[in-house]
Amino acid sequence: MDAHTVEFTIKVYFKQMREQPAGTARAAEACADAGNVEKGIDVALDVEELVCEVNTFVNAAGTINRLGKT
Repeated sequence: MDAHTVEFTIKVYFKQMREQPAGTARAAEACADAGNVEKGIDVALDVEELVCEVNTFVNAAGTINRLGKT
């Protein structure tokens, strides 16, 4: 894998790591603002799944980085 592809892929993973939790927080806030606090809490608890996804992204970025150095 060439260095440009490795760098581009890692940047995409970082962008996804930044955007996903923020989107969940906005959705939870929108639910609460609409008067459905319980739904907001349910949405906020979905962060646990996102944390697992971020972990996967970090592992993939590390693997790609290591492969790019070989």
